[in-house]
Amino acid sequence: MQALLNAIAQSHNTPHAQRVFHGRGGLFPDCEQWTLDWFAPVWVLTSFKAVSDHELACCHDALAQRWQTLAPDQPLNWVFQCRATGQAETRLMSGSVPETHVVTEQDAQYLVHVMRGQNHGLFLDMAKGREWLKNHAKHENILNLFAYTCAFSVVALQGGAAQVVNVDMSQAALSVGQQNHRLNNLPAKARFLGHDIFKTWGKIKKMGPYGVIVIDPPSYQKGSFIATKDYVKLIRRLPELLEPQGHVLLCLNAPELDTQFLHSQVAQAAPNLRFVERLDNPEVFADIDPEKSLKVLHYQNA
Repeated sequence: MQALLNAIAQSHNTPHAQRVFHGRGGLFPDCEQWTLDWFAPVWVLTSFKAVSDHELACCHDALAQRWQTLAPDQPLNWVFQCRATGQAETRLMSGSVPETHVVTEQDAQYLVHVMRGQNHGLFLDMAKGREWLKNHAKHENILNLFAYTCAFSVVALQGGAAQVVNVDMSQAALSVGQQNHRLNNLPAKARFLGHDIFKTWGKIKKMGPYGVIVIDPPSYQKGSFIATKDYVKLIRRLPELLEPQGHVLLCLNAPELDTQFLHSQVAQAAPNLRFVERLDNPEVFADIDPEKSLKVLHYQNA
């Protein structure tokens, strides 16, 4: 785990939420199980395998030593999450977590919750996607499918979007999304639809057409979405929802499915869409096999 300890020793105290170490990309031998995230003022260390008390003690010592240099007058706050099969748990290892935990990315603020669940409220690997949308949102009517806590909506409105329609089955996630909009003092130009996307096409179409559509689904969520059988159903709807020359971001975070999977789905269900580019992931998320990492593909309507 030396590469993880080295990353801790070189870390910085920044206000921006970010990944500090990404062993999952396979570029650091013997560290594939580890990730370390910074959700100021809390470090979140995750292991995808069971770990020993000795390993955790080594991590604690490394964090404590670095924090003494970075912020000697502030308490060390860190959380450990184990995501080993059959052993999922989250533990506060030192310090505390803010009751209302707000983090910053670029010029936006987001509520996060690092002590419960596997998703913390903000997907750090999607930072480049949010940056792209902010730069392409001006005056656009935007559809945000699988909106989760509506981070895409926040940056779209910061970028001058005319309207954002957020759709997600989880009312709880959308509630956090509404709080994120209030946190950022955004204009009341967002809608929040807590519906099953596949049963809401009529309402979604009525609020269109859209200049930009973002589709960022879970890769596998039983009872909600399974990429291998459901993604094509979304793509098939795009021609009737998009404006001429409208843009689409198709996102996929399934290591077993490559970019060709999405290309073939588009060719089958929406052949008028033209592939433009694959967006880069943040550098820290580099992967020994890019096809196994997050894929964000930009298409444009004819």
